Amino acid sequence: MARHLQRKPVWSPDLVLFGVAAGAAVVAFQANASEPAAVPETRLLSAAFTGAGGDTDRPTLRAVRPPEHTGDVEQLAKSLRMTEKREADAAARLKAEREEEERRRVKVFAPTEGTLTSAYGPRWGGTHYGLDIANRIGTPIRSVMDGVVIDAGPASGFGLWVRIRHTDGSVAVYGHINSYAVNEGQRVAAGQVIAEVGNRGNSSGPHLHFELWDQAGRKADPLAWLRSYGVEL
Repeated sequence: MARHLQRKPVWSPDLVLFGVAAGAAVVAFQANASEPAAVPETRLLSAAFTGAGGDTDRPTLRAVRPPEHTGDVEQLAKSLRMTEKREADAAARLKAEREEEERRRVKVFAPTEGTLTSAYGPRWGGTHYGLDIANRIGTPIRSVMDGVVIDAGPASGFGLWVRIRHTDGSVAVYGHINSYAVNEGQRVAAGQVIAEVGNRGNSSGPHLHFELWDQAGRKADPLAWLRSYGVEL
């Protein structure tokens, strides 16, 4: 009768530890294999498959530009133009208000006292380019605005005159004067006495002939100019 020999299992702590580690590795591999790898999300506008070069299983992605909203662009441009126009109008109004305020701040005086005997306009078949203000000889004549004397002395037709260039570029002419109290190049202030009413030159009686020339040298209506500054004769 054969004698069976029983072999005792051979084990050691190192073998146990090895088996545990191997089992854990298998479990981890199965867990990773069952879950797909995370793929970053990509947002595509359009994708198409092409067969260029016979390769039909590789997709070629083409980004498609969104349509331009021309209506929105035109509306925005129109809005911008309207805003620019409103700003330009507001700036123009502000400029006009400042100019008017400046005009009111400027001191302007009547050239003399007396009776207005002849205004600017047609007279005796010609044109009378100034104002005739009658008064007795020696009545003070004043500079209507701040300025600089550019002439003082004899003048054809006027006998004697004084001309003053104002700070705004206009020129005042004072004719038929009896005498003057300023010299060429002298700076004068609005309301300052510069001469006296006379009867010299081509004159039919004691009066002041007052003219106003604009910045371009054109003879303007002195009465309208004075009234624009709130001065009445």
